[in-house]
Amino acid sequence: MTGRNIRTFLVAAAMLFGVLAAPRASAQHTLGFTAGYGMGTGRFNPKQEMRGMWGMYGGGLTWRYYGKQRFVGGFGVDLEFLQQGFSFATNTAAVEEKKDYLYYTRNMNTVMLPVVWQPHIYMLRNHVRVYLEAAATFSYTFSSRYENEQAREQGDPAWNGDYAYKLPRDNRWGYGLAGGGGVAFLIGRYELNFRVRYYFGYSDVLRNRNKYADNAIDGPENPFASTPMRSPLDNMMISVGLNYRFNKEGFETWKPRPKRTKNREVFKYGL
Repeated sequence: MTGRNIRTFLVAAAMLFGVLAAPRASAQHTLGFTAGYGMGTGRFNPKQEMRGMWGMYGGGLTWRYYGKQRFVGGFGVDLEFLQQGFSFATNTAAVEEKKDYLYYTRNMNTVMLPVVWQPHIYMLRNHVRVYLEAAATFSYTFSSRYENEQAREQGDPAWNGDYAYKLPRDNRWGYGLAGGGGVAFLIGRYELNFRVRYYFGYSDVLRNRNKYADNAIDGPENPFASTPMRSPLDNMMISVGLNYRFNKEGFETWKPRPKRTKNREVFKYGL
């Protein structure tokens, strides 16, 4: 991710969350940031010999609005930079043991927009918040790199490099679902979050062969004899975040109504 891309991402993120937080700054709004580490993989059809790719990074801004209801929890939007990718063996037919596999790997830099519902409960006199998450996600891939170990073994100088996107073959836009949970510690007007989230892709990074039937091998950057019918991507991210609460009064939470007691005198004489 270049310095120019980083500056553009941060400016756009600040503008978006400034608009979201401004209308009701005194309400139960929080604005913060997250940073995470995790794993990415793909689900291809026809099935490939895949391996998980650890070392994926992510991070961005997060906005939440919390209601008073006990279990409804919060609603919010995240704007994240997220690394995605896949890695599969290209020589499975030529070798018998996994230690001899040679892999083709793609790393993709994406901007992800999860729209989040976050049911939660408070504990320890409202100092701890335990929550679940469910989200619809939308993404755009702005750059990618590839490595082809089989081409490297053959001495091809183009065994790695920037991936050249082709509109008929490649799909930069994506969508999917995400789910997870975490725990937050409320310290004054700050909220320290620890979260695990799984991103489940529904869109394909490669358009299927019905749309691009002549997808012959282009060289080391594209080892497919024909594009897969399905090629969604998944991610698992472990994140830590820090949020700032705008309202001074603190989080308002659901409280049960006091039980009404019958007046003994009224009950006794039926008045």
